[in-house]
Amino acid sequence: MTSSESTFPYALERVGTVMTPDPSDPLESEGVLNPASARGADGELYLLPRVVAVGNVSRVGLARVVVTDGVPTGVERLGVVLEPETTWETAEGNAGVEDPRVTWIEALGLHVMTYVAFGPLGPRTAIAVSTDLRTWERLGPVVYRWKPEAETDLNLFHNKDTVFFADPVTAPDGVLSLAVLHRPMGMLRPFRGDDPARETPPGPEEVRQSIWISFVPLAEVLADRSALTVWRGHRWVAGPERPWEEIKIGGGPPPLRVPEGWLVLHHGVTGEIDEQRAQQQHVRYVAGGILLNAERPWEVLTRSLEPLLEPSTDAERVGIVPNVVFPTAIEEIDGTHFVFYGMADSAIGVARLIRRNP
Repeated sequence: MTSSESTFPYALERVGTVMTPDPSDPLESEGVLNPASARGADGELYLLPRVVAVGNVSRVGLARVVVTDGVPTGVERLGVVLEPETTWETAEGNAGVEDPRVTWIEALGLHVMTYVAFGPLGPRTAIAVSTDLRTWERLGPVVYRWKPEAETDLNLFHNKDTVFFADPVTAPDGVLSLAVLHRPMGMLRPFRGDDPARETPPGPEEVRQSIWISFVPLAEVLADRSALTVWRGHRWVAGPERPWEEIKIGGGPPPLRVPEGWLVLHHGVTGEIDEQRAQQQHVRYVAGGILLNAERPWEVLTRSLEPLLEPSTDAERVGIVPNVVFPTAIEEIDGTHFVFYGMADSAIGVARLIRRNP
């Protein structure tokens, strides 16, 4: 089934804003945005927002979600749980731990956080784990294993928008593994030529930033959790396809298991990228949807023809980076799934996930 042959079975309905910067807190002077989410052992729902201080220095906070009549309406702030401390998280002018995504992986009994560590080498994916959402053990930056006869070295490229699936899957090599989506940046194709060592992992001749998948053998992580940082079996999954995502796409919240397979909410970008600016002013971010095969999540079943959510309110159109909706978290409340998203890199909104009539 292709996107042109089907109607995408899910939609997003805007609900409102759940978190805006506290003007009295200097740690939030440049925005609260792009949160992770998780259920605590107490059953409460928590956000882990990226909070940005003056100078574009990012930290990860913790906030309990206030729910009114089954709908998220606000937060209770609980402080900062991760801040730039290590050499790979600190760089002059743009240090930080950015854009966390958190997946509860039952097979490990751990909350697994991926985040962008912005250090001297630029943005790198790093991982931390926790049992209580308050204390996080850093495992370090991700290392991409490669085979010289078939794959390029992904360690050469920046990477963002990384998120683990909640349930183990059987990888293409037949090994029970944890799967993770990610978005390598700055890759050039083709690397193909007479030298097979320069051949890229499987995928089309796509130069634009796209969604990839990698795998971590579950047995290795159970033996040593630091194995969560060593990814292998890299495959291209999906790239820009529609006009509203012509520059690049990237993954959003942890993939959600639905009757059709795995639902991936992603962002699509149009406009002009200024490579000299950290905070873009001439781009437009919208949210779309992709359904992946339940057993083979590297296979796309269908995609949304149109955006599921696009910037239209003042809070989404005016901010640090205008014209942005950026989904990063999804949680169920009383039988309904809600999607939390960054609004213009300044505040956090929430939308209701709706299943269309089959």
